[in-house]
Amino acid sequence: MKYLSFDLEATGLESHDLIIEFAAVPIDSEKKEILESSSFHCDVKCPSFEVLKPNLSDWVIQNNEELINRAHKNGLELSAFKESFEQYLLSKEIKNFFKNEPIVLFGKSINAIDLPFMNRDLGWEWMRKHFSHRTLDFSCVCYSFMDKGILPPGMESGSKIMDFLGMGEVAHTALADAINTAKMYFKVLELE
Repeated sequence: MKYLSFDLEATGLESHDLIIEFAAVPIDSEKKEILESSSFHCDVKCPSFEVLKPNLSDWVIQNNEELINRAHKNGLELSAFKESFEQYLLSKEIKNFFKNEPIVLFGKSINAIDLPFMNRDLGWEWMRKHFSHRTLDFSCVCYSFMDKGILPPGMESGSKIMDFLGMGEVAHTALADAINTAKMYFKVLELE
C-alpha cells in the first residue's frame, strides 16, 4: 500500500492549540520505501512565544520555544499553508505516486491529535477532497501487535517503540517524525 506519512507539531494538545509545523512524505509499504525527496514541509505562523506562554504546557515551554519562535517569524499564514499543501497534493509527482487514487494518511496518534487539528484548520470538505476517509494510525497497529504478543506491553508510546526498535530518540520535529514513524512501521511489519 501507498500512504502519505505526516506529522505536525502544535502549541499543545488542547482543542485551542495551534499547528506550528507540518510535514508529509509519501511511503510505499510494499517496497519499504520512503520518498524523502518528495516530502512537503513548512512552518505555520502563530503568535509569539511570549503571547502564547501563559497558556502553554510546561513541556512545550521547555521544548518548543525555538520552534514557536521560528513559526512566528517565518511561518506561512494558515491560508498560505493550505494553498501550498494543496499545490503539493495536486502536483504531477504526487498524483503519479498515488496513481490518482484517494490518498490514505498515515502517522502516529493521528486520529486523536493530528486529524482533528487538520479538519479544524483546513476544513472538513477540503480534507475529504484530498484524502481517503480511511487512515492508518501507527498507534493502533502497535496496540494490535501488543494484543497478538508480537510487541511487549507499553509499545504505544513513540519513544518506547523507537527505543525497542533501536532507533534512538523521538525528534519532535514534523519531518523527522513523519519519516521515523514510517521506518518504525516497516520494522514492526517484519516482527513475528
